[in-house]
Amino acid sequence: MNATSPRSSAETLSDDVDVPAEAAEAGDKPLLDFDDVLPHIGEFGFYQKCLFLMMIPFAWFVAFVYFSQIFITLVPEGHWCHIPELQDLNPDERLALGVPKTAELGYARCLQYDVNFTELVRQGVRQADPSWPTVACRHGWEFNRTEVPYESIAAELEWVCDNAALPNVAQSVFFGGAIVGGLLFGWVADRWGRVPALVGSNMVGLAAGIATAWAGSFWVFALCRFFVGFAFDNCFTMMYILVLEYVGPKWRTFVANMSIAIFFTMAASLLPWLAYWLADWRLLCIATSAPLLLAALTPWLVPESARWLVSQGRVEEALVIMKRLEKSNGTAVPAGVYQQFEDSCIKLKKQEDADKTYSVVDLFRSPRLRNTTLLLIVIWMIVSLVFDGHVRNVGQLGLDVFVTFTVASATELPADSFLTVVLDRWGRRWLACGSMVVSGLFSLGAVAAPPGVVSASLAIMGRFSVNISYNIGLQYAAELLPTVVRAQGVALIHIMGYVASILAPFVVYLSVVHPALPLLILGSMGVVGGVLALFLPETLDQDLPQTLADGEQFGRDQRFFEFPCCGTRPMETPKPALYRATSHRASLRASTRGEALRSSMIHRGSISSRRSAGKRSSDDSSHAGAAGAVV
Repeated sequence: MNATSPRSSAETLSDDVDVPAEAAEAGDKPLLDFDDVLPHIGEFGFYQKCLFLMMIPFAWFVAFVYFSQIFITLVPEGHWCHIPELQDLNPDERLALGVPKTAELGYARCLQYDVNFTELVRQGVRQADPSWPTVACRHGWEFNRTEVPYESIAAELEWVCDNAALPNVAQSVFFGGAIVGGLLFGWVADRWGRVPALVGSNMVGLAAGIATAWAGSFWVFALCRFFVGFAFDNCFTMMYILVLEYVGPKWRTFVANMSIAIFFTMAASLLPWLAYWLADWRLLCIATSAPLLLAALTPWLVPESARWLVSQGRVEEALVIMKRLEKSNGTAVPAGVYQQFEDSCIKLKKQEDADKTYSVVDLFRSPRLRNTTLLLIVIWMIVSLVFDGHVRNVGQLGLDVFVTFTVASATELPADSFLTVVLDRWGRRWLACGSMVVSGLFSLGAVAAPPGVVSASLAIMGRFSVNISYNIGLQYAAELLPTVVRAQGVALIHIMGYVASILAPFVVYLSVVHPALPLLILGSMGVVGGVLALFLPETLDQDLPQTLADGEQFGRDQRFFEFPCCGTRPMETPKPALYRATSHRASLRASTRGEALRSSMIHRGSISSRRSAGKRSSDDSSHAGAAGAVV
């Protein structure tokens, strides 16, 4: 999320800039990329503010898609065997007579006494003899409606006891769909554009989400959730990336973090109360899916990615959009800038077509870069597992699940706000380590604390800390991996995070073995992940690696106990025009390929880039960092 100010127009856009002899002989002008033109169009003018507000429905969509399954499959902690012969008794009498007690859970959830209840009721017996034989539930279950005031699909289809793992299996199927959907819509975005991918992912989520309301069996439900998973991330991230592309570098940190902190957090905090108010899992499916229909209006409201258009050779269409921004913002772009931009795009497109193609395998060919890549994969898998584990563990904290979920979701706001303020001051390495370790310690503290408010509060603080780690994660990867394979590398890391998320529901399910196990595992993994982060190099105020050789050498000169917040930040030194032109080539490739952007949208297709001897300038760092901010 580096959001350094863009170069001044005098430095990069004037036609009479001093050019070295070699460049002058070739008749080259400084090459312009999209970020060079943005200051003239307006970095955060009226048009960009409108785009920022248009992120609201999409942020709500992704919150609904991600979290709604928790409340669709919610099962009250209080459930016990249904015994038809005891239905004329009040609930307390039914429990006292028909259900044995256990030391851990109070009344057993899966056992009843194996006696003649009709005869016992006729004799006036109202208290069970603990020595009576027991048997598994024969006639289904009763559920405590004071905990969850509606019947979820899990309660309706009785996914408890021997079938208690089915909601967790369905959640893992959802993440499997997210992997497939990410690959599919990443390809669609590269082939046909960001807007078609945005609309398509939302339409699939709409259809599958509404179809979920008619699911009458586990397999139908799981199939529907698999296709809902297609929309996860993509239904928001496509819009997220589009808006970041049109916002100037110095505003990207604000837009990237505040769109999550405000819009996403608001939707996540309101979702449990929507479920509580509707009190019907089928209506909840429809209510959280139907709004996705609004995405069909996107082609008329949201411009296609100018960078993608340029990457496809459709420069004229990109210029039309840029001129529309100029008009809406009431700005005036100097004469010749658009022509110079068009010439730059055409020249770099020709160069790119002749470039060598790199693959993600190249990340594993040299030892230091291989270690960095493996560390990033393992750390991101841990962050994803811990984050999703905390999200789904709220029902195990022993308090009202609706209140607890709301409070835990609200931690996104202070976490994102905190990160916006400190990330570019404190750096990535120690902040990633600290937030993960603190998350782990809070989680382990929740295990040691007595059940109730204290334990739940510590667990929620663990969620707050891992929110910070999650938001650092993929940006860190985007900054550490070399430009030539950045897109594929970040995509690989993101997909491995989905693989870890598939396991998260089963970590939470371990509460049936012992209630402390989920937080014990999440806490231990948080500490391990934080320690591992210390073995990565710092990227704050560093020229980011462009070639594979750069990636192999990156961070060699850094000391282990080096704290960016305590040192002297390097001074910006003016760069000659030829250097800027070389940097622009890398920057334009970053722009046209979208290589440092968060999520499964960080494209799966191969990235082409020629080897350049020049390092990336601080503006490239700004582009990769700010656009790489993550949810």
